[in-house]
Amino acid sequence: MSTARTGTALAVGSMLCVQIGLAASVDVFDKVGPQGAAFLRLAWAGVILLLVVRPRLRDFDRRTLLACTVLGVVTASMTILFMEAVARIPLGTASACEFLGPLGVAAARSRGRRMLAWPALAAVGVVLLTEPWRGQVDVEGVLLALGAAGCWAAYILLTQHVGDEVTGIGGLAVSLPVAGLVGTAVAGPATLPQLNGQVLLIGLGLAVLLPVVPFCLEMLALRRLTTAAFGTLMSLEPAIALVVGLVVLGQVPGAWPVLGIAFVVAAGIGAERTGSRSRGATGEAPARARAEQAGRPRSARAVLPREPSTSGRR
Repeated sequence: MSTARTGTALAVGSMLCVQIGLAASVDVFDKVGPQGAAFLRLAWAGVILLLVVRPRLRDFDRRTLLACTVLGVVTASMTILFMEAVARIPLGTASACEFLGPLGVAAARSRGRRMLAWPALAAVGVVLLTEPWRGQVDVEGVLLALGAAGCWAAYILLTQHVGDEVTGIGGLAVSLPVAGLVGTAVAGPATLPQLNGQVLLIGLGLAVLLPVVPFCLEMLALRRLTTAAFGTLMSLEPAIALVVGLVVLGQVPGAWPVLGIAFVVAAGIGAERTGSRSRGATGEAPARARAEQAGRPRSARAVLPREPSTSGRR
């Protein structure tokens, strides 16, 4: 499987986990509210990664550690804002508004007119999915989703930087605990009195589904795709949200949103075919440079896996 196809599969798998996790959060919304649900997921995710990965801070230089910390703050902000938006507007509409963040990244980073065609096509699909001409959208919900969009744009750039500088998922093992601390500070005081064993277990399951699995998949995807290609592939998120909303939440889409799905899928295919990152852009080169500067040979654990060839399997 080619590098671009592998990255695409990882990105799509991440989006499926995100939307299913959001749909499954409805019961938690009823029990602890949207901020409480965000707090539970972020806190559990931080604990899980700390226990599984056990990051060593001495392996991080100051600049990378700062980037991981900022990524954690951005992750918490994105999660809380989006959960608040979903509590007010339909899942598909919220996802379409939030997608403006990665769409902006794709447009800003695209190289050449050919790559600019995919964000433009995706933008048309987002408009069709949102149906702004109906005039029935909750303004507060839209503003919250747009705030999440800005955080998502920053998240994409920071995740690619951290993924290129830190081997494995060590960066996430630092950023998600930071996100958990931010979520605790924002929503913990109001949520803790409402917790019981059942809610804690539900929160643990949701944390695995979102954000642990999708964030890990996104980190790996960003090592195989350009930022522009990844941002355009995220155009599939509103379409996936629309389908999940139909199947899980019974939100039936109209004709225009269905047409929008066709547009965003076409944009995703175009980005997948033209968006593979070069080998030099992956995290192996920075990892090698750090090892050589420290005067130590690279061990098997310290080296990122090489990009798969087009003729072989991982």
